[in-house]
Amino acid sequence: MSKYDPLWNFIKDNKKEDFSRTFDEIEQILNFPINHSFLTYKKECLVTGFKVKKISMKEKEVFFNKEMT
Repeated sequence: MSKYDPLWNFIKDNKKEDFSRTFDEIEQILNFPINHSFLTYKKECLVTGFKVKKISMKEKEVFFNKEMT
């Protein structure tokens, strides 16, 4: 079980192919602030059928893409 499971569950339920979430939105889903450890955990996102495409530190936003099988 990962501390990011609430985020992965949210992403898995997403119906869009590409989408983004701000850091604030992600922190609301998780109930804790994200930090550099997210870079280590982002590979877990693949189990949802999505991948982390880009993390914008300037925009404070994470971009997700649906993986095509």
